[in-house]
Amino acid sequence: MLGTIDAVIIGALAFAGGHFALSSAPIRDRAVEAIGEEKFRGLYSLVMLGALVWLILAFRDAPYVEVWLPSAATKWIPNILVPLACILLVAGITTRSPTSVGGEAMMAEPTTLKGILTITRHPFLWGTGLWSLGHLATNGDLASILLFGAVAVLSFAGMPALDAKLRRKVDSAWGPVAMTTSVIPFLAVIQGRTSLDLAGIGWWRLGLGVLVWVLLYGAHPYYAGVWPHPG
Repeated sequence: MLGTIDAVIIGALAFAGGHFALSSAPIRDRAVEAIGEEKFRGLYSLVMLGALVWLILAFRDAPYVEVWLPSAATKWIPNILVPLACILLVAGITTRSPTSVGGEAMMAEPTTLKGILTITRHPFLWGTGLWSLGHLATNGDLASILLFGAVAVLSFAGMPALDAKLRRKVDSAWGPVAMTTSVIPFLAVIQGRTSLDLAGIGWWRLGLGVLVWVLLYGAHPYYAGVWPHPG
């Protein structure tokens, strides 16, 4: 089955659609009631890991089917977006957040919503979203569109879906989080609902994010087969 576009379609649907299906209230609530929260999280992670592995392997072996031909200028787009994505990914992973797994305890501590959370309460998803958009801009084949499109849909549609799940789960405790943070970067700062906390982000997170980008950039020909530099 691998080595076909159909395999990539199956992987993309399983990875993106599986996240939304397993997180939906009817399925999630019944599963948690039946096997418990921790076992559900473990099963959820295992299923999604399997879907991701399938998607990557299917993408690797997929035939090249051109949908559109990117211009040389579009190569600048990932070179602008991916460094930002790496910083957001590092900041999202290293910052305790109410939107991360097990982060509900922060709902009772709104004063802990600092650092990158003053820019957006979904830094990790913005990171994956920008990464996928950057690669969509410079890859016009069908397999790439399916792979990066699935990640983009999961990232950007996942933000309101995750907010809705948390709002339903913690009820009124979600209010302070929604009031002092925003999905759209810098919106809460612009509206005066919070203050930008650059010190809380820390120079080390910015530096580590840039370092991750440099390493990925330098190794790109080895794991992706192409040099990402424009021109």
